[in-house]
Amino acid sequence: MHTFTFNHIALSVKDVNASVAFYQKVFQFQEIPNTASTSKTRWLAMGSTKQLHLIPRPDADIKTNKAVHFALATTNFNAFVNFLEEIEVPYSDWRNTPNKGYIRKDGIKQVYFQDPDSYWIEVNNDI
Repeated sequence: MHTFTFNHIALSVKDVNASVAFYQKVFQFQEIPNTASTSKTRWLAMGSTKQLHLIPRPDADIKTNKAVHFALATTNFNAFVNFLEEIEVPYSDWRNTPNKGYIRKDGIKQVYFQDPDSYWIEVNNDI
């Protein structure tokens, strides 16, 4: 049987510099070297072993919806939501109620917001 671990997520972005700035501001992800190529793709570390690859596609027509998202978990959920408010990143619950979180049936708290290219991100406390 094969075993797998999550390695990275890659997103096509219109302005790679704006996207790097967003992810560094919101999540404090550190930039790491792109060891795969000499392209303008920029890599960010998501912890010690996971990565976010931001691929510049200035002419891309990026379309997504909330059902297509990635989720990150934090033990400091309430502090993170307060931080989103401080840096003026609008968030909502699943139904798009502005500045409102949601508590799932299993008790997990979550909020949703979008990056500069409108990709949806969920942050929850499922740790």
